[in-house]
Amino acid sequence: MASLRHEFYETDEKLTISVFDRGADPGAVSVQFEPRKLMYKNGDKVLSLQPLKGQIDPIKSDYTVGKVKVEIRLAKMALGRWCGLVGETPDPLANSAPPPPSEPPISHKRKNWEGITTGILGSEKERTTEEDPNIGGDNTVNTFFQKIFADADEDTRRAMMKSFQESGGTTLSTNWEEVKKSKVEVKPPEGSEWKHWG
Repeated sequence: MASLRHEFYETDEKLTISVFDRGADPGAVSVQFEPRKLMYKNGDKVLSLQPLKGQIDPIKSDYTVGKVKVEIRLAKMALGRWCGLVGETPDPLANSAPPPPSEPPISHKRKNWEGITTGILGSEKERTTEEDPNIGGDNTVNTFFQKIFADADEDTRRAMMKSFQESGGTTLSTNWEEVKKSKVEVKPPEGSEWKHWG
C-alpha cells in the first residue's frame, strides 16, 4: 500500500485536506466520510484518518480531484479549531450527556473597555508636559474640536468634514453656507509648502 503525502488548513467551519496524488483519475478515486473517520482510496493508494479530532457532517463534506492533488473539504459539526487531524479529543457532539459535575464550568469574562479607556485617559492626564509635549497642546486642541463636532448640528458637521477633507487638513470651517459653494482650498501654515502624495 502506497502512503500519500497530505497537509491541511482550517477555519472555524471547515477543514481542508490536500492529498498529493498526481494524475489521479476522478473515476478511480473514492472518499468515504463518517462522523469521525475519513477514508481516501485510489487503487492501491489509501489514506485513512481516524479518529478525526472533531465530528464532521458527512453530507456537507465533499472533494475535488485535480491534476496534482485531491482537495477534501470536511464540514465541522461544531465551530472551532482542531489544531490537528486525528486524535482522541473530547468531542462535544460525540454524546449529548452533560459534562460530569467535577468539571468546572467554562466562563467567559467580558473586557471592561470603558474602564480601560478611562484608566488610560486618567494616566495621560497625570503625565507632565516634560514627559509628553502634546499634553495641553495637540491633545487639548483635538478634544476641543471633537466637542465642537459632537455638539454641532448637521450643517456644521458637514462643513467641518468637507473643509477638512478638501483642504488636506489645513482648514476647518463650521460655515456650511460658505463651504458648500465651492471646493475648499489647501492653505498650509505660513512657511510651509503643500505637497500631494498620491
